[in-house]
Amino acid sequence: MDKRGVKIVALTLVAISTSCIAVVWIVLSGGFYNVAGNVQHLPPVHSLFEYALQESVRYHAKDIVAPATPEASVMERGAICYQNKCLQCHGGPGVAPNDFAQSMQPLPGPLMDAPQRWHAREIYWITLNGLKMTGMPAWEHRLSEEDLWAVTAFVQKLPSLTPVKFAQLMSHSQAGQRCERTPDGATRAGDIERGKRAFYAYACMGCHTIPGIIFFPDPQVGPPLSGMASRTRIAGVVDNTEAHMVRWLRDPNAVKPGTAMPAMGMTEQDAVDLAAFLASLR
Repeated sequence: MDKRGVKIVALTLVAISTSCIAVVWIVLSGGFYNVAGNVQHLPPVHSLFEYALQESVRYHAKDIVAPATPEASVMERGAICYQNKCLQCHGGPGVAPNDFAQSMQPLPGPLMDAPQRWHAREIYWITLNGLKMTGMPAWEHRLSEEDLWAVTAFVQKLPSLTPVKFAQLMSHSQAGQRCERTPDGATRAGDIERGKRAFYAYACMGCHTIPGIIFFPDPQVGPPLSGMASRTRIAGVVDNTEAHMVRWLRDPNAVKPGTAMPAMGMTEQDAVDLAAFLASLR
C-alpha cells in the first residue's frame, strides 16, 4: 500500500472513532441511557463491564498465595462471618438474600458457583478490596486477615453444602457469635495510603470533598477537607494534632457535643491511618 492508501485508511479510522465517540457523548449527555436500577444494562455495556471485572481481578490477585487447606475451626469461623456479612446480599443454599439485595443492579447473586469462576486468591482479593459499581464493599477495614481467608474458605465450600447443612452452619451466629474485627495489638504509625482507603471504607466522601483527590458527586453536608494540614483547629474546638484528630474521628460527640458528625465505629488503627492521610492534605 502506498502512502496515499495509508493516509486514507488512517483518516477513515479517525473518522469512525470520532463518530463513535460523538454518538456515545450524545447518548450520555442527552440522558438517553437509562440508569434506573429496575432495568438491566444493555448487553454490550454489561459484557464490557464483566470482561473488565474478570481481567482486573485476575491481574491484581495473581501473586496472592492462598494458605493451606483450612481446618474445621476455620470453616466454622467462615460460616459465622458469612452469616454476619455476606448472607444479606448473596443468600445461600435454600436461603434467599434480603429484599433490598434482590433488586440491586447488578445483582449480587448467589455464590454457590463462585469456585467455578474464581480461584481462592481471587475470591480473597474481591472480599478484601470490593468491586466498583457493583455494591460489593471492601472488607479490608472490617475483617481481619484470618477472617478474610475464613470467608474465602467457606465460599469455596458452598457448592457442597445442602440446604440443611447450610442452615446448621448459619445457626452459630444466630446463637450470638459475631464476626467483628478486634484490635491487632499495638497501633502502628499512620499509613497515608491505607488512610485514603479508610476514607472510602467509612463513607467519608458521602459528606466531604477533597478537590483533585476524592472524586464523588459534590455533597452539601460537611465542609471540604482540602488543606487540612494547614488548619489550626478541628471542628473549631481543639488544636489540629494527630491525637485530637484520632479522637475526633472515633468519637466526634465527645469532642464537640451535639455535632452532626457521626461516629462510624472506626478502629484505633484506622483512625490513625485516616489522620495521617488528612494531615497530608496541603
